[in-house]
Amino acid sequence: MRIAIYARVSTTDHGQQTGMQTKDLEEFCRQRGFQLVDSYIDEGVSGSKDSRPQLDRLMKDARKRRFDAVLVWKLDRFGRSLKHLVNALAEFQALGVSFISYKESLDMTTPSGRLMFGVIAAMAEFERDLISERTKAGVAFARSKGKTLGRPVTVTSTKADIVRLRTQGHSLRAIGRSLGISEGSVRRLVSATA
Repeated sequence: MRIAIYARVSTTDHGQQTGMQTKDLEEFCRQRGFQLVDSYIDEGVSGSKDSRPQLDRLMKDARKRRFDAVLVWKLDRFGRSLKHLVNALAEFQALGVSFISYKESLDMTTPSGRLMFGVIAAMAEFERDLISERTKAGVAFARSKGKTLGRPVTVTSTKADIVRLRTQGHSLRAIGRSLGISEGSVRRLVSATA
């Protein structure tokens, strides 16, 4: 099996090094007879960053099927959030690329590993549903207390200004720019006067 390893440390100034991770991962490959194809190492890169150069390169290479599995030291070295982890694992699964986490013993090449992925995916969906429920409940509560939600409506221009500029041949976009309102607001005001 062709393996790509991914390692990451957030900071290099506190003695953190990816060497500890890569040493374990390379030994794991040797013990299992896996062929190490490439190493993707992000040093001094926070896990919360949307863009990590080596992780981005790993994902591109996965799409090219340069390897059969991705091996990481721990899940938190790879995923920046549960949602990111689930999405990346789902993409790997769709590409036919397995995923192995050394410390958690999560191995997507096995039935139990795939079951564990199902549990992780279900937890991510549960988390999304809880957030959505809490948001809806908060909005309903705020409205019940008379709070107005959303952007405040500010109409600094009169319909007469819009009609005047429209008869002069200005576009809705140009009218919006000159009056300091959005094109959509201009459109609504024009349709209200018609």
